[in-house]
Amino acid sequence: MTPQAQRALLALSLHAAFADGVKDDREREAVRGIADSIGNDDTRLNLPRLYQDVLLGRLSVGAAAGELTALGERQYAYEMAVCVCEADGRISASERQFLNELRMALGLDTLQSTAIEGDIGPVVEAAEAAPMPSPTPSIDDEALDRNILNTALLNGALELLPQSWASMAIIPMQIRMVYSIGQAHGVELDQGHIKEFIAAAGVGLTSQYLEQFGRKLIGGLLGKAAGKTFGKLGGAATGMAFSFATTYALGQVAKRYYAGGRSMSTDMLRDAFQNLLGPAKQMQAQYLPQIEQKAKSLDMNQIMSLVRGQQGV
Repeated sequence: MTPQAQRALLALSLHAAFADGVKDDREREAVRGIADSIGNDDTRLNLPRLYQDVLLGRLSVGAAAGELTALGERQYAYEMAVCVCEADGRISASERQFLNELRMALGLDTLQSTAIEGDIGPVVEAAEAAPMPSPTPSIDDEALDRNILNTALLNGALELLPQSWASMAIIPMQIRMVYSIGQAHGVELDQGHIKEFIAAAGVGLTSQYLEQFGRKLIGGLLGKAAGKTFGKLGGAATGMAFSFATTYALGQVAKRYYAGGRSMSTDMLRDAFQNLLGPAKQMQAQYLPQIEQKAKSLDMNQIMSLVRGQQGV
C-alpha cells in the first residue's frame, strides 16, 4: 500500500473519530497524542500534520476518499471508519450521517456497506447484551491477577488476527475485566461507569481503537488491497504489545482503584496507568509464545462467547 493510500485511510479514520464532535477534551487529546506517536514511526506520513489537516478542515472526506482507487482499499476505509465509530458504543445519528457521506465518497453501494457493517455489528451487539450480574464480594488477589493476565493475553492474541471484528472485541473484553474486578470488591457497575473509569485512566475508547488501527497500518501489518490481506503474523509485535500492555495496566489500576474504595483522583489514575504501562510492555516479550498460540486457536464463535461472558478467558 502506498504512503498516499495509508495517509488517506488514516485521515478517514480521524474523520470518523471526530464524527460525533469528540466533545470530550480527554479523547481529543488522546487522538492528538496518537497522531504524534504514530508519526514518529514513519515520518513520511507526518501524522501530526495530518491530524491538524483533518481537525481544521484542510483535508475533506471527499479529498481523502479520492486518494483510494482500488476497491479493496475503499472497502477497507469504510470498514475502519465503522470500527472507529462503533468503538464507544452504538453508532450515533451524527456518526451515521458521516458514514453515509463516506460511503458515497468512496463509491460504495448500499449492499457493500451493509455487508461490511454486518461483519462488525454482532461483536458490538454481543458486548451490549452481555449480562452484568449482581456483585458478590470475593476478593482473591491471585484470582484477580490471573484474570487480568489472561484477558491481556487474549487481547494480545486478538490483535494478531486480520479480521476487524477481532480487534473490536478488545474493548468489550476490557470492560468485562474491569467489571469483574469491581464486582470482586462488592461494587455494582454498569457499562457507562466502566467506560468513564477507562477514560479517566487515560485510555479513550475511540482513540484506543484508532491507535490499534494506525499502528497496524503504518507497519504494513493489516493493509488490505484488492480484497487481500498482507503482512506476517509474527510482525505484529507493536500492536500486540499495545493491546496486551494496555489491558494489563488497566486491570492493575482497576484493582488498586476498587481496593482503595474508589478514592483515586483522575490525575492519580492516569499516573498509575502510565507507570504500569512501561513494565507491562516489557512483559509482552515474555508471553509472546502464549499469545501467538492463543491467536491460532481463536475463531468467531469462541470470541463471541467470550464477549458475551459465556466462558472464561
